[in-house]
Amino acid sequence: MKNWLKNNRSYILFMCCFGFFRLAIADWNPIPSGSMRPTLLEGDVVLVNRLAYDFKLPLTNHVLVELGSPERGDVVTFKSPKDGVQLIKRLIAVPGDVVEMRDEVLYLNGVASQYQGPVRVQEPVGNGVTMPAIQAQETLSGHTHTVQVLPQVNAMRNFGPMQVPQGQYFFLGDNRDNSADSRYIGTVPRQLLVGRAHRVLVSADIKGNWLPRWDRLVQAIQ
Repeated sequence: MKNWLKNNRSYILFMCCFGFFRLAIADWNPIPSGSMRPTLLEGDVVLVNRLAYDFKLPLTNHVLVELGSPERGDVVTFKSPKDGVQLIKRLIAVPGDVVEMRDEVLYLNGVASQYQGPVRVQEPVGNGVTMPAIQAQETLSGHTHTVQVLPQVNAMRNFGPMQVPQGQYFFLGDNRDNSADSRYIGTVPRQLLVGRAHRVLVSADIKGNWLPRWDRLVQAIQ
């Protein structure tokens, strides 16, 4: 055993450093569902900055040092307070904000989000089947991104108003009618935030022909 450790110490050191890097500094995560469409697609692999907000003790939720403030509009990976599953959603409201939705229109602190350029598209749902969808540019607290609604889906289009508690954050998926987000799982405490997703590394059409999506290579996340 001693000889094996001696002969492989460089490899062991590399793997330890690599593991620490992934657990504490940066990570990459595949997108398994369509809850963030059209911003993120199934088959995207996103780069996550684990030091965007906190430095944590690896393999725990214990925050050692707070490094930054989560901002509205950030795309964040976090652990669900409901079952611990890691999710990725958009941060909509921070502690103290009052958030509300009326007939798909998002309100933050009593101010309605602005929507521009709505277009009708066909949303793929698998096996070559599509359904009608509407996409629009939503401007929330100065940040503009694309959201999507599915008129034929039975979804929660009204909630609130509710005030986000201190130390908690409110998230929504960009695919508003197909997302298990804070409307269903509640607000998320800061210690469950993993990091900020800021770039698509690679992508493949896993719901179609499995070919690479070259146009999404190293694409910044808006």
